[in-house]
Amino acid sequence: METLKATPGTHDILPAQAALWDCLRQSIAEHMHLYAYGRIETPHFETAELFARSVGADSDIVEKEMYVFEDRGGRKLALRPEGTAGVVRAYIEAQLDKQRPSSKFWYWGPMFRAERPQKGRQRQFWQFGVEAVGVSSPQIDAEQIMLACRIISHLDIPEVTVRLNSIGDSECRPAYRDLLLQFLKSVDKDLCENCKRRMVTNPFRVLDCKERTCRVLTAEAPLMVDHLCAACEDHFAGVRGALDELKVTYQQDGRIVRGLDYYQRTAFEMESGKLGAQSSILGGGRYDGLIRSLGGADIPGVGWAAGVERFILAMVAPEIPASSIGAFVVSFPETRDKALGVAERFRDRGVSTELDLLARSLKAQLREASRMNAKYAVLLGPDEWARGHVTIRNLEESSQEEVSLDDALSRLAACD
Repeated sequence: METLKATPGTHDILPAQAALWDCLRQSIAEHMHLYAYGRIETPHFETAELFARSVGADSDIVEKEMYVFEDRGGRKLALRPEGTAGVVRAYIEAQLDKQRPSSKFWYWGPMFRAERPQKGRQRQFWQFGVEAVGVSSPQIDAEQIMLACRIISHLDIPEVTVRLNSIGDSECRPAYRDLLLQFLKSVDKDLCENCKRRMVTNPFRVLDCKERTCRVLTAEAPLMVDHLCAACEDHFAGVRGALDELKVTYQQDGRIVRGLDYYQRTAFEMESGKLGAQSSILGGGRYDGLIRSLGGADIPGVGWAAGVERFILAMVAPEIPASSIGAFVVSFPETRDKALGVAERFRDRGVSTELDLLARSLKAQLREASRMNAKYAVLLGPDEWARGHVTIRNLEESSQEEVSLDDALSRLAACD
């Protein structure tokens, strides 16, 4: 019979890697608490319409990459390809705007896109991200970028560049769009097929194309940042000023447009030179019209998301302490039926405990205790047990003594 394997584009997080993931998540949670972001969890699937209306019906994600299916009730659902739309839907549904003028959220979880698997990019991938709604001030944009920089610095990710842009809003985009299309039509015959399609659906995305030919052809294309209305220019100046005040180093890049339709004004990405061509590790921006477009009030918002797998690839791997347990209960043939109860008594005291359930020899049990980095082995020798005693062996110091079971429980509870 053929051995079944994980679906292409997915991966297992085995116990050996889970310690690093736990370390990363703990660090992120601590930073989110530092900036007063509350954790939010949204479903892994939503109505497909949510993403069509938020991300954009003509976007690559919705057209090519989203996993869409019909449930037994005939509803058209989709596995979430990104996190912002679900958070905004939850915000509107719970009427959180009625409870307080602004809210800050963070999330961590799997996302799903049917794209070609490659290093750091999977079909089921993990993201963490932040959303702040209710604040239009450019200072919140800068604060979010500062938060991302703090996390990246704490995780020791090298060669990071912050790229910043403003992509305007509904006031200044239409005129710029016409100007950009006029330019693109002068080079369209040599653009890649994707860019030819984007010229119809979202010409801004042509500037984001990674094909070398397209980048050369559009090198002289007009940029949105040079055609901002007064309000967008003021906002962008405010973001830059706040970042300068925070001493955040950034590069202004007029080609940063982001791939989701809901972005406007601030757009930014962070890259790590350690990752080569696929260098992006984090991206985000402002989405002031999104909440209104999904049926909520006219409330501003800004956020970013980062790929966990890409963060891990870029990190200088920290020293993760080897996992360990407090006690390993070693039994003998005469005391084997007592071992489970003894292990439970240690667990009742908060001591992480394992025991032998394979009827192995004394030597094999002690080998397993060492392999699991147990601090102590608790030997249930038949003679000692008859006296109500056990032998505690300190595996780090290679010393042992016979004590009562109650004394052993107290000692190990104080040490674990």
